[in-house]
Amino acid sequence: MPLTVGELARRCGLTVRTLHHYDAIGLLKPSLRSDAGYRLYDRANVERLHRIQALRQLGLPLADIGTVLSGPQQPLGDLIDRQIAQLDQELDRATRLRGRLVALRGQLAAGQSPDLAAWLDTLELMTMYEKYFSPEELKQLPMHHDRDAHAEWQALMGAVQAAIDRGARPDDHDAQLLALRWMQTLQRDTAGNPDFLLRLNAMHDNEPGMVALSGITPALKQFIEQAIVEAHLAIYARYLKPHELAFMREHYREQMYAWPPLIAEMRKAMAAGVSPSSPEAKALARRWAAMFRTYAGDDPATHARIREANMKEPDLMNGTWVDEALLAYLGQAMRAAS
Repeated sequence: MPLTVGELARRCGLTVRTLHHYDAIGLLKPSLRSDAGYRLYDRANVERLHRIQALRQLGLPLADIGTVLSGPQQPLGDLIDRQIAQLDQELDRATRLRGRLVALRGQLAAGQSPDLAAWLDTLELMTMYEKYFSPEELKQLPMHHDRDAHAEWQALMGAVQAAIDRGARPDDHDAQLLALRWMQTLQRDTAGNPDFLLRLNAMHDNEPGMVALSGITPALKQFIEQAIVEAHLAIYARYLKPHELAFMREHYREQMYAWPPLIAEMRKAMAAGVSPSSPEAKALARRWAAMFRTYAGDDPATHARIREANMKEPDLMNGTWVDEALLAYLGQAMRAAS
């Protein structure tokens, strides 16, 4: 039986305003209308809403969710498996946090007096990280436990902030060098795992205290994003014709936030031993090709020039979480999908 917008909102714990917003942006349009013109949602709408909410809980922004849902659909069972895995991690984090609090209470009961400000800052930062990473994963994040890596990041953030303060533009050469260094260091300190990047981004987006503790302000993050785009475009300019570069400049940023989730999915498929000729791998390859065409256009000659640049210019691949093994797997999947 179809549900009205109010009934669906009440049953799924959302607001009517949220469902109206999903409708307005084309994310969840009701399949039916009543005789009086009211929105009605059927079983297919409910399944799509489940996908939307699941992807949101997994850290994907609404804009990227629309992109994901416009392509080949991941089996719903696989998505539910990811939700179950995330809930298992949350239960594990809650258990570890309880143990930490019990230990801290024991210290206080024993009359121990750590430096309160440093203690609370450290506890807050560690708790934030532990919401998103397991103990084993934290060992792979030097920025969390390594003093030298932490000092390196502080110096790099200071250099970027100094560039902003002196009025540098994202297309300035020194700003581009800082952005390239930032991305290369970020890839190194996330163990080359794009899924770690997604979780770090979610932590910065969802934890208000993270900005103060990390020093990465929205303005600094935006400057780096703009500078990395300008750095890449400056390199591609050496290979592309003027009209090709103009098209790329107009569209290059459109899929910026959609690439890391797709790269992470591709890596997980590789790690799980999914065959490049499987339906899952071919669907990933088609999504990759569609996203590539958004800024490369449809001319095979342009594609060849972009691939040449990617092969010859390490700075285009550094900080992208893409390596030779992934490209080989992608190539096999694309050939299977063609």
